[in-house]
Amino acid sequence: MPEIERLVLRLAQENPSWGLTRLRDALAELGHKVARNTVRNILKKRGIQPAPDRQKGMSWEEFYRIHKEALVGTDFFTWEVLTPFGLVTHYVLFFIRIATREIHIAGITTNPDTRWMMQIARNLTMPEWGWLALDCALFVGQFS
Repeated sequence: MPEIERLVLRLAQENPSWGLTRLRDALAELGHKVARNTVRNILKKRGIQPAPDRQKGMSWEEFYRIHKEALVGTDFFTWEVLTPFGLVTHYVLFFIRIATREIHIAGITTNPDTRWMMQIARNLTMPEWGWLALDCALFVGQFS
């Protein structure tokens, strides 16, 4: 029955530590009497591993779904500027909030050395006004 199949798949995905017996018992609590082998066949048909293998890791899709509000990407790009002294390479450090695709230019320099990067990190994480302050609070809040 499609309804039971959907329930088995949902319970298995939401509870990766549950084995076949626990899934069968949960279905019984919901008023569906299903054999353990039926649960096994439904999972096997959809390519879902048994409980110990299902519990070992998290898919990238699941990781992204859970953490996307706190994920921020960063990189440099370069910009060549013609000056009276010739071409000068400027390094642009930018950040992007993954959930909203909001971009923040953190700084531009011709020499991205350690001192410059440390100052940028301080600026970005300032509690009152830093662009990453909210992300840091979300991250710390997950472990409080």
